[in-house]
Amino acid sequence: MFTDSHCHLTFPELASQLPAIRAAMAAAQVDRALCICTTIEEFEEVHALALAYDNFWCTVGVHPDNEGVYEPSQQDLQQRATLPRVLAMGETGLDYYGMQERKGGRSIADLEWQRARFRTHIRAARACGKPLVVHTRSAADDTLAILREEGEGNPSQSTGPGAGGVFHCFTESLQVARAVLDMGYYLSFSGIVTFKNAQDLRDVVAYVPLESMLIETDSPYLAPAPHRGKTNTPAYVPLVAQTIAQVKGLPIEAVAEATSRNFDTLFRPGAA
Repeated sequence: MFTDSHCHLTFPELASQLPAIRAAMAAAQVDRALCICTTIEEFEEVHALALAYDNFWCTVGVHPDNEGVYEPSQQDLQQRATLPRVLAMGETGLDYYGMQERKGGRSIADLEWQRARFRTHIRAARACGKPLVVHTRSAADDTLAILREEGEGNPSQSTGPGAGGVFHCFTESLQVARAVLDMGYYLSFSGIVTFKNAQDLRDVVAYVPLESMLIETDSPYLAPAPHRGKTNTPAYVPLVAQTIAQVKGLPIEAVAEATSRNFDTLFRPGAA
């Protein structure tokens, strides 16, 4: 019934517990999951999960925050994106969070390597017809600007059709949500929507049409209430759907059905 559109099952917190995770998913009626790649070094392991289980798929990409890892060319990404059960490019995007603490006091200008990497992923996605899984943190304006500059959200004869995609783990403002929707992208909501201090995000949920939503865990991170602070797993994604259903005054089954249908529309798992 439910689809977790973004999880990291190869991360150490979860990789050793896969049988238990799959059993918990089945018990919670979480039928499918998209396993997200964050480095090229990790890709073979992520891809192996997708090949081993008929309800797992994967992506290929390098997370914007990862430094000191293999920097893929557009050809590297396109080649891996053509492999069986690879549905999307990413996660990719921009992350300017914690410029002092996490990035050694560097300026936004010093992160040109992030912007160049993002452009490479966008171009690869467009070339191979796979959607983008977009990560943006403290960088929404630049993220949207680069997507537009690369032809996303504004298809024309010169740029061709856009790759499309999803802003995963959406936590931005209503203004940013409107811009994402205007580009024809989806917004994916995580366990953060269940947090007591996340009313602004629930207001965004109230605004965003159900046909433009996905749900996710981003596990092992961001476990929803009442499990906040614990290790997250795909089995908790129904709690995200439950909060969305409450905000929108809908049965949880309607949220499960719509977000699973949206997953099929965006990622086309049947073709992979």
